[in-house]
Amino acid sequence: MSLHYISQPPRVASKNPPLLILLHGLGSNEQDLFSFAPQLDPRYLIISVRAPLPYDYGGYAWFTIDFSRGVPKPNIGQVYEARQQFTLFLDEIVQKYHPDLNHVYLAGFSQGAMMSYATALANPEKITGLVAMSGYILNETTPKKSVTPAHQQLKILATHGTNDSVLPIYLGRSAANYLQQHQFNYEFKEYTMGHEVNQLCFADVKRWLDQQVENL
Repeated sequence: MSLHYISQPPRVASKNPPLLILLHGLGSNEQDLFSFAPQLDPRYLIISVRAPLPYDYGGYAWFTIDFSRGVPKPNIGQVYEARQQFTLFLDEIVQKYHPDLNHVYLAGFSQGAMMSYATALANPEKITGLVAMSGYILNETTPKKSVTPAHQQLKILATHGTNDSVLPIYLGRSAANYLQQHQFNYEFKEYTMGHEVNQLCFADVKRWLDQQVENL
């Protein structure tokens, strides 16, 4: 496989299980969001993927970000490369595990949320929906042509903390404004928290993910 990952098989077996891929944030690793896995609907095949770039203190990154000027400035060349790598990985996972192609979801935190947006906006035919926790949409990853019905059919839950000092709340709100303007199928929820996933936020994430597969 092109990227390292860990997995939790479906606890309710099926020939073509719904697929959930977890994408961690800057400086973390595949173990981070994987702690959510046992609490989610047992029908999901859950994959937690490691970003490709080594980072400080043994962590990993999808791309580097310059915070020196107050406004985060991602390395866009690395963003495009990471998106290409992750899309290849997604295709490999589909080929290996044969999930239900009508139920392919991404869930990312921070930089992982930015990657989830970037991948889904570039490949809406490959993704059913996504959860973007404490992230935002990079302008460089929005569709270069018009938004299509395939984009608008994506199911999206975006969450953000009003006290986020890493990626401030205005970034999450700007993503929500973009989704609203282009008539995406989305929910945007704010919480009194920092750059994190608190209990209320996780409860909403779990509810949303569970709802996607409740009728399978």
